Amino acid sequence: MNKLEIIEPGRCSDAQAGGFSSLSPAVFRASTITFATLDDFVARKSRPADGYTYGVTGTPTHRGLETRIASLDKARHCLVVPSGQAAISLTMLALLKAGDHFLISDASYGPAHDFAFRLTQLGVEVERYDPCIGDAIAAMIRPNTRLIWLESPGTITMEVQDVPAIVAQAKARGVLTAIDNSWASPLYYSPLSLGVDLCIHACSKHMGGHSDLLMGSISTNDVALHSALRALQSSMGLAVSADDCFLVQRGLDTMALRLEAQSAKALRIAEFLQGHPMVRQVLHPALASFGTHSLWRAQFTGSGSLFSLVLQDAPLDAFRALFNAFKHIAIGASYGGLHSLAAFYPVQNQANRRFPTVQAPVIRLAVGIEDDTTLIDELGRSLEAFDEVLNASSAKESV
Repeated sequence: MNKLEIIEPGRCSDAQAGGFSSLSPAVFRASTITFATLDDFVARKSRPADGYTYGVTGTPTHRGLETRIASLDKARHCLVVPSGQAAISLTMLALLKAGDHFLISDASYGPAHDFAFRLTQLGVEVERYDPCIGDAIAAMIRPNTRLIWLESPGTITMEVQDVPAIVAQAKARGVLTAIDNSWASPLYYSPLSLGVDLCIHACSKHMGGHSDLLMGSISTNDVALHSALRALQSSMGLAVSADDCFLVQRGLDTMALRLEAQSAKALRIAEFLQGHPMVRQVLHPALASFGTHSLWRAQFTGSGSLFSLVLQDAPLDAFRALFNAFKHIAIGASYGGLHSLAAFYPVQNQANRRFPTVQAPVIRLAVGIEDDTTLIDELGRSLEAFDEVLNASSAKESV
């Protein structure tokens, strides 16, 4: 995607502001929307889904961001909500009802799973599927299957899904598909172009880019789906701050530059870790050694800043030593910001899955914009600390 296509839509146009033009979008803060006539007020709820009725569904600032994300997603419609998790939950609630069957990838974001299984209280039947299932998902689709949830790659173990194959089986049976595309962003993956019905982003990640806001988006080419989402957004009061919309607009201006740098650093770090004796496996889709690398190469135009690794078997104290040795890398569970992060997922996380592809503790690295040689040196020292505890533990066991 041309960088001009990304940054130019963020300008405040002459048409928006009565003769005023600038390089930054205008910020309209409003709770109350006023109307010119009584008839306009009475008819306000019959306005189109993107019309202005009350502050909860947005102002021109919101519409500007939604239009911009829709363009990046190659979609006709988009709405923004207060977080990525809100986008996930809203989509599920808007599309599923009692008696429906819902298929969700076993590698999906943990809170997405949690919310999906809460829907069983409302009579929705939820079933996990193997993220590597491909077109064999046809055998799991029932007459009452309403929605298939995808996340590619998976949020911790990074399995890349055969999205075209799954979508083909879903469409042949009239089943909707939705995908969380936060890892690749619209710059490196275009799932709606592959036939996916709804594309979800955690705008808190690469779009915002500075770890200082929460927002999610849902894009689609289906006006009926968009209208249903907008109506439920209004009913649930899922309002987004105009100021946060401005911050995401500003983040979009630099997203291509940030993500290009971060993804390159992440791959160099992954290649370093792949050759380290303390590392058993590096889970990065862009590495040729990764199990679903061919699917990544066929569908994506780039890789994100997030990947995972599995270390040699060791006691928890060795992992504590590793994390305690970090100086520049912070401990936290997010990605897409300027600062590098590390998160730890105990073996039980994978044991709780129905289709685990890893049966060991997993460390997830989110690479920021720091110098990659600094990060590589830090990881090397941290792995030395891990090794020291591991050797000491082995010596005790052999005594």
